Amino acid sequence: MTTKPTRWHRALLATAVALASSTPALAQETFKIGIVSFLSGQAAESFGVPAVNGAKILVDAFNKGQAPAPYNKPGFGGLKIEAVYVDEAGGATKQVQEMRNLYEREKVDVVVGYVGSGDCLAVAPVAEEMKRFLILYDCGTPRIFEESKYKYVFRTASHATMDNVALGRYLKSRNVKVERYNTINQDYAWGQDSRKDFVLTMEQLYKGAKMEADLLPKFGAGQYGTEISALSTKPADILHSSLWGGDLQAFILQANARGVFQKQTGVFSAADHVLPGLGEKMPNGVILGARGAYGLMSPKSALNDWWFGLYEKAYNVYPVQAPYRMAQALLGLKAATEKAMAANGGKKPTQEQLAAALKGSQWESPAGTIRMNLGDGQQATQDTSIGKTRYDPAKKMVVLDDIQRFSAECVNPPANMNSEDWIKAGFPGAKC
Repeated sequence: MTTKPTRWHRALLATAVALASSTPALAQETFKIGIVSFLSGQAAESFGVPAVNGAKILVDAFNKGQAPAPYNKPGFGGLKIEAVYVDEAGGATKQVQEMRNLYEREKVDVVVGYVGSGDCLAVAPVAEEMKRFLILYDCGTPRIFEESKYKYVFRTASHATMDNVALGRYLKSRNVKVERYNTINQDYAWGQDSRKDFVLTMEQLYKGAKMEADLLPKFGAGQYGTEISALSTKPADILHSSLWGGDLQAFILQANARGVFQKQTGVFSAADHVLPGLGEKMPNGVILGARGAYGLMSPKSALNDWWFGLYEKAYNVYPVQAPYRMAQALLGLKAATEKAMAANGGKKPTQEQLAAALKGSQWESPAGTIRMNLGDGQQATQDTSIGKTRYDPAKKMVVLDDIQRFSAECVNPPANMNSEDWIKAGFPGAKC
């Protein structure tokens, strides 16, 4: 039996319809990333800020589904990406607390960050203890995975051994005479490890070469009068350095003004990021690396053309090593997240599922193929390039000539050896 709807029934139905039409749709599920890099201090201008700028345009492109295939699915597998940006300045103790805050207060799914090797050494064991997924997008010390084992911590870029072995191989391949050499490196993990790797490489490739000045100024020193005086009294063929950021800029300006680079060739492991800022103040003929095949030494590919153009259009300057390293970290995270989601029915992955997906994986980046094949699948290797500086007045910029690309297998240790032992043994297994 049916009855006609009463006035009360009709009013109730109308109210329900109105409520349904006015109730907002459920918020899209998000994937939240804490991104940490230097936003203040001597490392910000040439390194930290460009890295964050790279993250911002890449996250925006991901969310809009505007990245090239296979990265063209919106967000991370349909999950909208939300980024929280944190300043790395302040020291290791502060960064450990900031990372805890990102996980516990901000409820981020992943932290991607850290330039300073000291910061990486401090935060990695804490993230592991918390069982929270951490990607170290930069920092160079090989000690992270050569001295410890992790499940939740990854580094998606090569460590510093690659940079210094490649410098030595470049010098040898170009028949650069090196009978005496000087070094200046920052007195903390990055500088100490870089110095060691370069000295050990020279002992293999230039067995008769003698080290003269061996300088270790503190991080953030800024003034190098004493060191430059020491270099001026120690004649050498080359001057090796792993200085970076504001320290590197300051040293180049001060040393060049006192004629250091007229007497010895600069050989810098990580210097491409200061080229746009220094311009014509950068000495000609400096041999340098970018910690990968980045910037002016990056390979020709559709993915690199897209990335290079995206960054250049947004910021009116080409991308250097820091944004390249940030990009390859986020591309690797996107690939791992979507791999994990495909395996669990499209659901947002757990920390363990993310770790399993990234471990031992490989993906394409603007700099070439990234392979997680060291540190039991937690540490990446990649190709790298070395070139020589020349200021081009017509282009009003520093260009790089005589570029040589080195395969990952040529300049990275094999999985069964740590960096120091590999170099001391004469690079066994290297394929060059």
